[in-house]
Amino acid sequence: MPKSTHKGTHKSMQSPRLPELSEETFTAAQRALAESIKSGPRGQFKLSGPFAVYLHSPAFGELAQKLGGHLRFKTGVPPRLSELAILCTAQHWKAQYEWVAHAIIAAKQGVKPETIRAIQAGRAPKSAPKDEMAIHAFVKELYGKRRVSTGAFNAVKKILGDAGTVELVGILGYYAMVSMTLNTFKAPLPQGTPAPFAEPK
Repeated sequence: MPKSTHKGTHKSMQSPRLPELSEETFTAAQRALAESIKSGPRGQFKLSGPFAVYLHSPAFGELAQKLGGHLRFKTGVPPRLSELAILCTAQHWKAQYEWVAHAIIAAKQGVKPETIRAIQAGRAPKSAPKDEMAIHAFVKELYGKRRVSTGAFNAVKKILGDAGTVELVGILGYYAMVSMTLNTFKAPLPQGTPAPFAEPK
């Protein structure tokens, strides 16, 4: 995790709103979902974050995790730009768990610490490369205005092409759903991890 993402002293979210599950007591459908996640492109299953929520509705969870696995690992959007878009989504929704998980990944994919700090604070990452600035502008317009201007659209299309631009919108839609899931059910952060955003009052 870049140091900047842990400078805040916000308290972690309240207790989760769904019963805590144990792998020892999984139903057959829950075991199948956990195995599907483990055998997919993620290569592992963690009983935390959105997956801990999906387990309460395994049929939905299977569809959601397959879409998520495709959008995270199998699109034409370069991982650096995909992770930047996910961070923008986490910041927009103030999705604590999503930010904590993906700030680490974004840094590993080459997003600079100062860019991560700017996005976390809700600022435009002015020192970021042009392609990251184009993705940021696109995301902010889509979330803020529910539309994307021709200029912002063409800038991203030039970088990603037609298919990649479609996939980018898919990434944003999926991670908005993940953010809503995490926020609604108050997914807890790892023990001792400060929340990156202040919780709305």
